[in-house]
Amino acid sequence: MYAAVRRYEGVTDPAEAARLVNEGFVPLMRRVSGFVAYYWIDAGDGVMVSTSVFQDRAGVEESISRAADFVRDNLASLLPNPPEVMAGEVVASA
Repeated sequence: MYAAVRRYEGVTDPAEAARLVNEGFVPLMRRVSGFVAYYWIDAGDGVMVSTSVFQDRAGVEESISRAADFVRDNLASLLPNPPEVMAGEVVASA
């Protein structure tokens, strides 16, 4: 398995961001080949974190690309700063 983690700072309206992600982005992730799971986390203080899990590296790479497009097209005013993006192979899980 592979995962991508994106950390967004300076989120202006976490509730609205969560609504848009849940209604618009989650369905996109479910259609990516190899989809396993997706989480959108409100870490507080204007920080939100997403985690995408896929069976293979190609799915993770596609999720990163789709996330960038979705943020640009739908969330730019709510997520004004570029995210810190990390991705790699899942080497332990429970």
